[in-house]
Amino acid sequence: MRLSAPATSSLSPAFAGAAATFSGIGLARFAYVPLFPAMVGAGWVTGAEGGFLGAMNLAGYLIGVLGGRTLAARIGTARALDAGMGLAALAFAACAWNGGLAWLALWRAAAGLAGGILMALAGPAVQGAVAPARRGTGGGIVVTGVGGGIMAASLLVPALQPAGLSANWLGLAILVLGLWVFAHPRWPQTPVAAADSAAPRPQAMALILAYGLAGAGMVPHMVYFVDLAVRGRGLDSRVGALTWLLFGIGAILGTLSGGRGADRWGGARALKIWLALQAAALALALPASVAGLFASALLGGFGGIGLTAVALARARELAGPAAGVVWVRATAVFALAQAATGFVLAPLFAHTGSYALVFIAGLAASIAALLASTPDQ
Repeated sequence: MRLSAPATSSLSPAFAGAAATFSGIGLARFAYVPLFPAMVGAGWVTGAEGGFLGAMNLAGYLIGVLGGRTLAARIGTARALDAGMGLAALAFAACAWNGGLAWLALWRAAAGLAGGILMALAGPAVQGAVAPARRGTGGGIVVTGVGGGIMAASLLVPALQPAGLSANWLGLAILVLGLWVFAHPRWPQTPVAAADSAAPRPQAMALILAYGLAGAGMVPHMVYFVDLAVRGRGLDSRVGALTWLLFGIGAILGTLSGGRGADRWGGARALKIWLALQAAALALALPASVAGLFASALLGGFGGIGLTAVALARARELAGPAAGVVWVRATAVFALAQAATGFVLAPLFAHTGSYALVFIAGLAASIAALLASTPDQ
């Protein structure tokens, strides 16, 4: 099997990839963050159950990441991306019915599964389809979809809130369907690399470790951040949505800058910078300050989400056409660390009700990631 498709100077595949991450991560994962306090307020779940649903989404994401390349090898990259988009839309529609905790957990896990498939495939496929000089930019565009989805959710959720939670879920499903229509004819056709085509190297193992620890560090923002603003700090739900909008703006800026920064400075140096920004974002969430919360939102998106574009570029530096193999390994460890952290933080929060402990745990993991990212990666 060929490891790469003919490269094109067009960035059209990158915009299709951005639609995939917009749907599979920006919406299928992150739209839940502003919905969390609304679901608790409406009596659909308790605070502890809301954290459990977030953990189920992370567990589904892990399964999707691990199975994405296998699915693509069997049915083709474009069809696998179609499957991820279809599952994301279905999961949103299913959550429009309050069928109880087990029902919601099933479909939040399915949304995570869709996100894992899309994240595992979109970035490497785009990088294999665009010209070498534009790979960092193309990867940045793909991951920018995450920030775009976060911003869309921060605006759409409050707008649909008067119509009820069901309208929120259905609105998100319709948005994903629209993005699917846009992306389908533009999917990159890059085939997946053979699993044994990229033997682990010390630099690759260091990248995988640092990226995994960073994933654990991002769980507080990914699940609890808006709930911290609304229920933890007593801010209005519209202010909570504003913090999430800032997170999305930061994510877009961070991913675009991350792709270009990796092209300019190299992935190793850019990785350390973005990890330091992620750690700073978690630290800023700890003081009881609205300004600190806003800064945490902006930096959390910039560093935490932008880090994905940097790691994707670094994987390409290390493995060339077989970057998809390294990327899936890194993303799998990232997803495993997130799922494990999510299931640890859910009972911790349930028993203590302490947002501070949740964010301190994330800060510790982020500092560990920074230490693991050695200068000579």
